[in-house]
Formats: sequence, structure tokens, C-alpha cells
Amino acid sequence: MNNYLLISVIIVYLAFLFLIAFWAEKNSKSKWVNNPYIYVLSLAVYCSAWTYYGSVGIASQSGISFLTIYLGPVISLPLWILVMRKIIRISKQHKISSIADFISLRYGNNRFLGALVTVICVFAIVPYISLQLKAISETFEIITDETSYVSTTILDDSTFYIAVLLAIFVAFFGTQATDASQRRKGIMTTVAVESILKLVFFLVAGVYVTFFLFDGTSDIYQQASQLDNFKQITSFNGLESGFNWMFTIMLSFFAIFLLPRQFHVAVVENDRERYLKKAIWMFPLYLLLFNVFVIFIAWGGNLSFQGDVNQDYYTLLLPLQNNNIVLAMTVFLGGFSAVISMVVVSTLALSTMVSNNLVIPYGFLDKFIQGNPEKNTNYIKNIRRISIFSLIIIAYFFYVNFSYELSLYSIGLISFVIIAQLAPSFFIGLFWNRGSAKAVKTGMIVGVLIVVYTLILPFVLNVLRGNNSFVEQGLFGIELLKPYAFLGIDFLSPEAHSFFWSMFLNTSSFLTISLLSKGNYRERNYAEMFINSSNYANLQDGAFIWKGEAYVSDIRSVLNRFLGEKRTERALNLFNMKYGISKEEEMADARLINFSEKLLTGSIGSASARILIGSVAKEEPVSLLEVLKILEESKETIAINKALKEKSEELTQLTEKLKTANTELLEQDRIKDEFLDTVAHELKTPITSIKAASEVLTDGDEMPPELKTKFLDNIVNDSDRLARLIHNILDLEKLSGGHDQLEIRTNQINKTIDKAIDGISQMANHKKVTIVHQNGIAIFANYDEDRMLQVLTNLLSNALKFSDPHKGAITVLAHQKQEVVEVVVEDNGKGIPAEDANYIFDKFYQAKHQNIKKPQGSGLGLAISKKIIESHHGKIWIDKKYKKGARFLFTIPK
Repeated sequence: MNNYLLISVIIVYLAFLFLIAFWAEKNSKSKWVNNPYIYVLSLAVYCSAWTYYGSVGIASQSGISFLTIYLGPVISLPLWILVMRKIIRISKQHKISSIADFISLRYGNNRFLGALVTVICVFAIVPYISLQLKAISETFEIITDETSYVSTTILDDSTFYIAVLLAIFVAFFGTQATDASQRRKGIMTTVAVESILKLVFFLVAGVYVTFFLFDGTSDIYQQASQLDNFKQITSFNGLESGFNWMFTIMLSFFAIFLLPRQFHVAVVENDRERYLKKAIWMFPLYLLLFNVFVIFIAWGGNLSFQGDVNQDYYTLLLPLQNNNIVLAMTVFLGGFSAVISMVVVSTLALSTMVSNNLVIPYGFLDKFIQGNPEKNTNYIKNIRRISIFSLIIIAYFFYVNFSYELSLYSIGLISFVIIAQLAPSFFIGLFWNRGSAKAVKTGMIVGVLIVVYTLILPFVLNVLRGNNSFVEQGLFGIELLKPYAFLGIDFLSPEAHSFFWSMFLNTSSFLTISLLSKGNYRERNYAEMFINSSNYANLQDGAFIWKGEAYVSDIRSVLNRFLGEKRTERALNLFNMKYGISKEEEMADARLINFSEKLLTGSIGSASARILIGSVAKEEPVSLLEVLKILEESKETIAINKALKEKSEELTQLTEKLKTANTELLEQDRIKDEFLDTVAHELKTPITSIKAASEVLTDGDEMPPELKTKFLDNIVNDSDRLARLIHNILDLEKLSGGHDQLEIRTNQINKTIDKAIDGISQMANHKKVTIVHQNGIAIFANYDEDRMLQVLTNLLSNALKFSDPHKGAITVLAHQKQEVVEVVVEDNGKGIPAEDANYIFDKFYQAKHQNIKKPQGSGLGLAISKKIIESHHGKIWIDKKYKKGARFLFTIPK
């Protein structure tokens, strides 16, 4: 392909990415930009050119060992809910913008520690960025068929121009805000889009190789099994290989937390903690998809190419060999996407660290103190822009001078080993409060020196001298000091060997010095805040220890220089409102010092923020005993506040209960009055009728005998009604007061139902209503049979009363349901109106729309039935969904 055409395609593609970033920045509140999928896909920045090309290269030489780089992240992700959530909370609370700020803050805002972490990260990541540039350069040469051409100057090298374009992209979208803890929606959306593209393009290449160049996976396997090295690349190769696997998995486990680009996308760019729930399953799925075809592409390449071919680029070479230029271009753009996302996010994260932990605290603080907000903002942005260009240019020169000697895989592993030196201070510091800044610095320096001696120095000397004498003979010819067989351990790969010794000595130094020497009050102070994550927000406010003298006006003046007057006043007003502090207060306390340092941390880093606030605050050293005393008082205060809050909540609940009880009492009083009125009315009606009939009989000497008999019948009927009413009222009172003694025995419910049906069968026959008992298996339950007969008779009488003559049908059935027996009585009558359903079991309540003009009975039958069932620890209700009549159900325990 013509190189000018390829350059044009690259420029168009970069313009496309630029437009996506621009659109995302303009629509930063859109759901397309703010969602968990953008977050998860941005994590895929882990899959760089090393993944896209290097995995195939290592798979073609070493088989399935390429998986170790992905097993570490997959193993780590379930821990994210515990570990990463804690890291995100701490970072948001303190406006942390980089891993250097995170580690230095944990150990007391130590300025030198922040600078040391930054130097280690630059040392690790610049070669890694050069790896990406190496991939661009080599794939560009392959696809344009200019492998024989060697550029003599920078101006002839297309890779240089691509590097400059990437620097411009990062500088434009990464430095728009001075607060580095703010989200970069444009860059993250672009990274997410690139993650989709590189995965899709790689899968397309995998499908092409597996199913078009070969006849599926079985065919590739069958042919690859004939290769000379097939057994070697498909077997585990014993215990030594197992150790290499273990150490490489540990390397990648640490890398997913500690690589500056991974910390940036996982922590700094996290909008919501709940995104982690999506990440712990979607990101492993993404890695799985990316590796489905790696081994098949590697085998396909081994089968298709012989001789001196760069195995890293089988994905690109296979389509080109078969003259599929379109697919080759697609593969190239996928690799280009992997490169861009890694370079962009890495340089963004590193530039923040360089400016906040190296340039500003060690050279620009005096200018910041004297400058105004506009000047300081420009200083910060320019420092970061220069840092971005410097990092990419340094990476470019590393690529030109050194990277030709190493594979993508080797450069990547070297970076992982260097970055792993942050692991002891990072992970142990999250859960152990004895770690000190002195111990951390010692451990890191020891670890990096071991990496330099056992891994980097042999490579550099080999490039400079052109021989391997240092590797073969050791320092001063001492065999125990051989860099690849240090102290006699010679069975590990160079990277695993370096990782083992550096981590062993790093961790040992860190733990030993931490146990022998105690950190100062600031270190212990921040250790307390990092480790105790329970009641986190209160701890951040109450556990910060500071002793000294500072004026609010001086702190306001410092904040004005970076935030401007408007933002400063808004921030201080919010602070005063939160803590109930008067605006007239002149002296600052520990809370304001802490608050001010956090405000500045996002812009200039935690160490510089501490120095600037310290310049206007006369801080006094605090002894360890004072620290412990203050922390204990803080804990006691928090505990007291918690107890008071709980008491307040209890009192609120008690007040609500009292209100509810008072309402219930008033309701009961109202019901009692209504009940007495109703009882008086119900008693008065038959008495009045009896009295009237008696008077007629007394005065009616000439009354015909038939009429006298009718009046006497009325007197008897009303007397019976009066007797029933009095009996029901007494019965209800006895049941409501719990004075009724139930005779509980084991009875067969079906026989009890039959007795109840026999009791009303004459009335049913008279009305021509059918009663059906669906009798099944014998069901036994414990109950008072007389009382249960009373309930069943009431329900059957009601059903009979509301059933149409000649057409009425009543069904009764009983069945077992787990621990209860359920009885159903249903009819095909008029049913119960919706407005009556909630009141049907109330005393004296009688349903409307009955079949008779005047309701019969006292209106107490269902109320008594409910009390009887409840006294048996059961439930009775009406089925509101039943539309063919009325259906009553009750349950009693078996």
C-alpha cells in the first residue's frame, strides 16, 4: 500500500477520534457518555499493542503462557468490590488525581515519596509507550512494504509525526481543566470507542484466519500438531514453568491496580461506585473475547511462515500474504486504536504526576504564591502540556535507540516488574497502619535497584558492549551475583527472577523498617483515615489531626490564587454551613486546614497543597501520645454522636408509635360509641315491636283469634331475635376479651363441614339451593368443633341468604397447604360490592344489594367468626378477585 494513502487514512481516523472526543466534551451530561459501559470499556485500555500483537507472538513461541497476563486481572476483579471501592472512596474524599498522590497521601503527604513514585512510574511507562510507537512503526513498514527503508532523520520518520499528533490530542483534551481529579469525558469516550473497534477488528482477523485460511479450529490444530515445537508450546513444562506462571500472574495482578493508566481509568474517572458491579464480570468477558483466537492465529502463522519473520505481527502478515489489503488495513487500525488509547491515557496520567509531584513542588511554588488565579491556571496547564510532549518525545527516542533489541512482550514485562515496586506500600498500606514513609521509600529504592541490576543493566550493557559477559560471569566474576541467577536461583525467566528478588527485598525492607521505626503524627493520622473505612465520611472530617495557628483570611488568600474569588467564596460558604461556623470566625481549625488542602490537591497535588497551606499556617509538631489522644477523643465523639443519633431515632419512632396508639385509642373510643349506639338501636327495635304488640293485645278484647295469634307470633319472633342478639353480643365480648375457653381437640374437618351443612339443609331445601361438599382425603386439624361449627354455619347461612332461589349453588371444600388447613365457602349469588369488601367483618355491618328487602340477623355473625378463627391463630378473608358470587376463605393451623 502507498505510504501517503496510509498516512491519509491515519489522519482521517485521528480526526474521527477527535470529533468523538469533542462531541463527548460538549455533551458531558448525556447518558451516552455517563454510563457503566463507557467505564468498563475504558478499563480495556489495559489491552495495548502488547495484547493486540504481542500475545500472538508469545503464543507462537511459548504457547498458552500468554494467558498469564490476563489471568492476574481476572483473579483481581472479584476483589474490586472490597479493595477498589475503598480506593475510590478515599480518592474522591481527598480529590486524588494519580497513584503518586494516593501513595504519598497515605504516608503523610510526603513530598519526596510522591516524587519517587512519579520517577518510578515514568521509568516504567516511558519504555511501555515506546513499545506502542515500535508497534506503529513496524506495522506501518509492513503494510506499506518499506521494511528495507531505514529513516536517517526524525523528519523522515512517520512514527515521529504520529507521536506528535497523539501529544496534541492529549494536550488539547487532557489539560482543559486545572483540577486533575475532574473527569475527562472526551478522552474516556474515545478510549471506549477504540476498545470496541480493536476488539471487533481483532475478532474479524481471528475468524478470517481460523475459518477462511484454514478449515476451522480442528484443522488448524491437526496441522499445527505436526510442527516440531508443538509439544513445547502446548505443555506446562514442569515445576519451573509453574513458578514462571505464578510470578507472571502476580505481575499482571498488581499491574491492573498500579499502572498509572489503569489507576486513572478505574479510580479517577469513576463516576459511581455501582459501576464496579458491571466491571467485575464485563471486563473479564472482554479479555476472554480478545483471547479466543490468539492461539489459532499463532498456529496459523507458524504454519504459514518459515524463517525470519516477526511473530508478533502474524495478525497483520497473514491477510497481506493472501492479498487481503482491506482486512490488513482493518487489522492495522485495530492495532493503531490499541496504541492510541494506551499512549493517550498513560501520558495524561504521567503528565499529572510529573507536574503535581516533581515540577510544581520542586520549582514553581514560589511563583504560585506570588501569582494571580489566571497566571497560576496557565502555569499549571502549560506545565502539563510540556510534560505530555516531553514524555512522548522521550519515549520516541527510547524506541529509536533501544526497542529494536526487545520484543513487545519483553518491554511490557519489564514495565510491569518496575511498576510492581509500588505494590507493598500500596496494598499493605490500605490495611496496616504501621507502615511509615521512611520504610516505603527504602523498600521502593531497594526494589528498583534490584530490577535495574537483574533485568535492565544486562540489556543496556549488551546493547552498548555487544556481548553478554555480565550475564554469563556476574559482577566482578562472582557467580552468585549473576543477574539472571542471583544467589543461585537460575530456573526462572529473567522477568520472573527479577520480580521475585525485587519484591522479596522491597517487602522485607518495608516491613522491617516499619516495625523498627514509627511514622510521625501525619503518617499515623492518614493511616487511620485510610484503614478505617467504617463510618468513612465522619472519619475523614473528624480524624484529621492538626495543631497550630492559622487565620482564615490567609487561607482564603491562598485559595483565591488557584480557585479564584468566586469558587473560593462558594467553597468556604459550603464549609461554614456544613459545620455551623460563623463567617466572622477569624481563626482556622483542623477541619478548615484539611478542607483547604483537599481543594488544592486536584490542581497541584497533595504534597504541594500541604506546603502551600503550611506556608500561611504556623503548624506545631504533635507527639504520638497527642495523636492517639486526639484520635481516641475523635472516636469517642463519633461514638457519642452515633449513640445520640440512635437515641434520637428511637425517640422519633416512639413518638410515632405514641401518635399511632393515640389515633387507635380515639378510633376505638369512636367505635365503642358507635357500637353502643348500634347495640341500643338493635335492642330497641325488637323491644319496641314487642311492646306495641302487647299493647294491641291488651286493648283488643274483641280481636279475632287469628289476629291475636299473629301478634303473639310476632312477640315470640322478636323475643327470639332479642335473645339471639343478646347472646351474640355477650359471645363477641367474651371472644374479644379472650375470656372464652376453647376446647381444642384433633378433629376431621370434613366431618365438621358435613355437620354444618346438615344444620342448614332444611332451609336450603326450602329455598331450592344446592350445597356441594367436595370431600377429598381425610384432613385433621386441632380446633374447638362447636366454635368451628358456628363459623361454618355463619358462612353457609350468609351464602344461603344471598343465593337466588332455585338457581343458587354453594360449594364447600377443604385442603392442606403446608402448615395450615384452608377451608373455602363460595356461592353464585350477587357477590359482595367492592365498597363493602373491607368492612364485611365489622360489627353490625350488613352488605348492600341483598336479595331481601330487610337484612336479617344482627350483623355480628362475621365479626364473631373472625374472632373465633383468630382465637385459633388462623386467618379469615374474602377473595376480592372472585367475580361469580362470593368466596370466603379461612385457615387454621394443622
